[in-house]
Amino acid sequence: MTAPDRYASVRYLVDDVQTAIGFYTTHLGFTLISSAAPAFADVVRGPLRLLLSGPASSGARATPADATVAGRNRIHLVVDDLDAEIARLRAASLSSFRSDVVSGPGGRQILLADPAGNLIELFQPA
Repeated sequence: MTAPDRYASVRYLVDDVQTAIGFYTTHLGFTLISSAAPAFADVVRGPLRLLLSGPASSGARATPADATVAGRNRIHLVVDDLDAEIARLRAASLSSFRSDVVSGPGGRQILLADPAGNLIELFQPA
């Protein structure tokens, strides 16, 4: 088990825990910590721990029905080369990009969604 104070933990509600594990570990560089699929798993990347909660998990059951629509919140992953990451993910047949590349004073970013529709921002600092 992981030390809770070593990570910032974010709960993502997912439709299929095993699919979410595959997505995050195969495509985004996360490492599986534990799995109690189909209910729950946790994966880490650096100081970020994602709590992947399937429909049978206590975290999903505690969510009110009117709060299940995904908002604009997302995890933010810093990458060295945004264009290379986009090309790599497209080559893996991921068509889940939700925006075009956006540039601003701090850098460039693009949004994609995991298999359950949770947002991920890939960000390359300026």
